[in-house]
Amino acid sequence: MASASHNKKVWLTIFVASLGYFVDIYDLQLFNMVSKKSLAGIGITDPALVDIYDYSLFLWQMSGMLVGGLLWGIMGDRKGRKSILFGSIVMYSLANIANAFVVNVDQYAVVRFFAGLGLAGELGAAITLVSEIMDKEKRGYGTMIIVSTGALGAVVGALVALQDFSLFGLQSWQTSYIIGGVLGLLLLFLRFGTMESGMFDHAKTEGIQRGNFFHLFATRERALRYLACIAVGLPIWFCIGILIKFSAKFATTNGVTGGDVQVITAMMLAYIGLSVGDLISGLLSQWLKSRKKVIALYLVVTLVVTAVFLYGPSMPLPVFYFLCFMVGTATGYWALFVQVASEQFGTNIRATATTTTPNFVRGAVVPMVLSYKAMETGIGSVHSALVVGGIAIGLAFLALWSLNESFSKDLNYHE
Repeated sequence: MASASHNKKVWLTIFVASLGYFVDIYDLQLFNMVSKKSLAGIGITDPALVDIYDYSLFLWQMSGMLVGGLLWGIMGDRKGRKSILFGSIVMYSLANIANAFVVNVDQYAVVRFFAGLGLAGELGAAITLVSEIMDKEKRGYGTMIIVSTGALGAVVGALVALQDFSLFGLQSWQTSYIIGGVLGLLLLFLRFGTMESGMFDHAKTEGIQRGNFFHLFATRERALRYLACIAVGLPIWFCIGILIKFSAKFATTNGVTGGDVQVITAMMLAYIGLSVGDLISGLLSQWLKSRKKVIALYLVVTLVVTAVFLYGPSMPLPVFYFLCFMVGTATGYWALFVQVASEQFGTNIRATATTTTPNFVRGAVVPMVLSYKAMETGIGSVHSALVVGGIAIGLAFLALWSLNESFSKDLNYHE
């Protein structure tokens, strides 16, 4: 009876974590989809100013995520995985709702910073918690479910952003933000049936220092292991942050016919692909009993799809959109990437490593975009993207080679 009750709590925890990440991705990508519309809604209509403020607000959000990755990660190791999971959900849900009522750019920037702060904690806390409460042979299934479900949040965000949900005198972009916030707050009603990690509870009783970020750099080997975990994920956000974000530009350069590319549609299709890719990579990992082999396969496919995306022949619009879907599918190892980061470190700094790693990868999109833009005027958008992508994929291959296989690794240990 106790075993059945335990299993029920495990699956409820996975369910809640999946919905939390769904709302997390909904908000993260919703901003990209409605930012220009929302700027117009608060009176910013000059195209030049819209572009400047759009990028500025994005930087505020990413700054929040970088700070939040550190904050939630450290707190996750000190206070517990479960409390941080729900604390982050509360923060980004309230920020979502507040986002609907900003009236100027300064307010918008502050809200996006706090939204990023909250968004930074959910995934790392969820993966750490699920990795520690599931059987070591099966925990990959839990991660697969969380990330595959979460990726669909961007799809729903796109569908909402494309509709006219003007309610109660609010503009559609305002309603979109409120929907995300309310969805997040509704998750709090499910928190009472979830469970805390037994490994964390045991670590608390041993008096070992927990949540020290600098402990990740205490030895050369550990520091390189941590940096390698970050490098493995770089191609994912290169593809999302450059190939898909600027897909309309690449479509024009490559002579796509049959209409204009809508970035919202390209983003939606890429995230559908990401969900499919995460599902497949998770199943392959369990079947092959290896994280590294599957990630290596996905990196090869990412390299091929990137080359076709940038240098492929002129194609009709539907084919280009299918290619956007394939870009997402090829980078659908996000679940495995975060899982590997979680499995590389001991219980006393696991949440810190697992939470900061994906946020540093997300933050890396800023220097990648800046590098792409800096080279674009000299060698063109296609060649510039190839250079940035080539470096990202090359670093990921080297980093993956340096890491140890972590499938079925016993996680009940300390650094």
